[in-house]
Amino acid sequence: MASSISVSGVVVQRGGRPVLHGIDLEVAAGEVTGLLGPSGSGKTTLLRTIVGLQRPHTGGVQVLGRPAGHARLRSEIGYMTQSPSVYGDLTAAGNLRHHAALHRRGRQTVADVLAAVGLAELAQRPVETLSGGERSRVSLGCALVARPRLLLLDEPTVGLDPVLRRDLWALFRRQARDEGVTVLVSSHVMDEADRCDRLVLLREGRVVATGTPEGLRGVTGAGAMEEVFLRLIENIPNDVAL
Repeated sequence: MASSISVSGVVVQRGGRPVLHGIDLEVAAGEVTGLLGPSGSGKTTLLRTIVGLQRPHTGGVQVLGRPAGHARLRSEIGYMTQSPSVYGDLTAAGNLRHHAALHRRGRQTVADVLAAVGLAELAQRPVETLSGGERSRVSLGCALVARPRLLLLDEPTVGLDPVLRRDLWALFRRQARDEGVTVLVSSHVMDEADRCDRLVLLREGRVVATGTPEGLRGVTGAGAMEEVFLRLIENIPNDVAL
């Protein structure tokens, strides 16, 4: 299967200290790939590098066949940051209309996305009056409204109740299955692993393993993904691909 993202030998340093240590990674097109690891493992830095907001010290990143950060990628990538990137003085619908206009999308697209992220009833509320979880969904809607080929989502389900988490994961899977969108989702919640087609396990700026949830369970003999992760970092060399 073709790759939407190709990361080769990427090293990122901050203050002279490595944050990412020679990352090699391929993300297949049209799949939901989970980027899992504890807080501080480098997930956000890797996403920022893929978007082009973080320049690597060495190595390279190709995104949809172009170098990361290329101007033509702006209309093809939807990026949801960990902290909601929204305008508090605009309504939920106003935020989405603003982003839709940048990408020449119409009002029907805005209405469809508001419904998809469960904000139709809150569409006319100023974002500054919404809860943290609701603001996160506005931020997600802003990423979706461009109808991108690639979705990069940084901890999109943090702070959401189980029903909303389930519904958003169903939305991510529909994006991949029905629209052919490549979805890369970061999370520190290991039980979200089974919602993904493939996984990338990250620890201390290094890829521990990549593979399907079933493949990773098979090689470790563990059931719960948290136990899979622990066994991998304790017993198996880095960069295991399954």
